[in-house]
Amino acid sequence: MSHLLSNGTVTLRALEPTDLEALYRWENDTALWAVSDTIAPYSRESLWNYLENYTGDLYAQRQLRLMVTLADDGTPAGTIDFLNFDPLNNRAELGLFIASELRGKGLGRQALELLTAYARDHLGLRELHVFIAMDNEVCLKLFEDFGYRRVGVLQSWVKRGSNYRDVALLQMIL
Repeated sequence: MSHLLSNGTVTLRALEPTDLEALYRWENDTALWAVSDTIAPYSRESLWNYLENYTGDLYAQRQLRLMVTLADDGTPAGTIDFLNFDPLNNRAELGLFIASELRGKGLGRQALELLTAYARDHLGLRELHVFIAMDNEVCLKLFEDFGYRRVGVLQSWVKRGSNYRDVALLQMIL
């Protein structure tokens, strides 16, 4: 049986209440705050409220967050998101996170493949784009190897400590 959001190794699924602890752990990992532009910890209650009120309606919320899981046992492996969805121009920003202990296994690329096919074939999106800090070489390589083109550099775009870093804008026309 074929599934739109699964390839036998990775499954993308809607957020569930059982994801609370994984989200709490990931959102409060201060090592990731520089990438996510987080400046303060999240409480379990605030994350619970997010899960409780999240509808997954891309058109209403202009965002769709999916849990990346291991297909064999459902272990949460990360998240993948459409952000800043623009239905008029059929485009969205993409966000991808894979838990540190599961990186280097190709899960990010597989999640990217599934979400790209979903965006193109099911949602009819025309364009996806990502913003990636220039010093995040692993992420830049993943997206460029996948076919995203670097179309610009935003200078001094993100603040990290007392320094500002450049960010690459990468785009894929579907």
